[in-house]
Amino acid sequence: MAHVLVVDDDAHIVDVIGFALQKSGHTFTVARNGQDALDQYTPNRDDLIVLDVGMPEIDGLEVCRQIRKSSETPILFLSARDEEIDRILGLEIGGDDYVTKPFSPRELMARISVILKRTQNSTQRHVDSENTLQAGQLRVEPTHRSAYYSDREMKLTAIEFNILQTVLGRPRMVFTREQLLNAAWPPNIHVSDRTIDSHVRNLRAKLSKAGCVDAIETVHGIGFRLGSCE
Repeated sequence: MAHVLVVDDDAHIVDVIGFALQKSGHTFTVARNGQDALDQYTPNRDDLIVLDVGMPEIDGLEVCRQIRKSSETPILFLSARDEEIDRILGLEIGGDDYVTKPFSPRELMARISVILKRTQNSTQRHVDSENTLQAGQLRVEPTHRSAYYSDREMKLTAIEFNILQTVLGRPRMVFTREQLLNAAWPPNIHVSDRTIDSHVRNLRAKLSKAGCVDAIETVHGIGFRLGSCE
């Protein structure tokens, strides 16, 4: 059973989604607009967000951008627009799936189930009994301050290790430069937020040399997130 935040300004669609969720054994909370969604969103409670794109004032895309600044909670977009560019934009800013209206409640629940299952499996893969973090062939062992790609250890500086551990620990989250600075540097050490770029560049070079060329992605206008580690 999961708890879903349903965000849509159409009462009929909310009723349809709510009925389908309850029939599948899930619970849900309703937000009627973008600001309401941001006010009600609770990371420790919400397992998934069903988010309408076309809302007045704060639309679903902006809600997603705001949530992705601090959270990796899965987001499934709903939209009346079926243009390819809209689907691509929704996925690029952090959406997990994109369903167009009108939709089949059965298909929507199938997509929700796939996302929830994938999220659960990802969590299980990333953390083992020793708190090892892993994605694909990339592995970090925080206790030993060790990082490996394809079982070969990489020599990283303390800052590089902290950056890698941070993005690997929350693989779906987009980190701002300020967030990475706070995670990578000791307290009371003040550095420019652009300093992070040089450390990310050096980390990417070491990962690329080890065979992992796309491990850290740049999300333009926001920051960085974990990429492909296969």
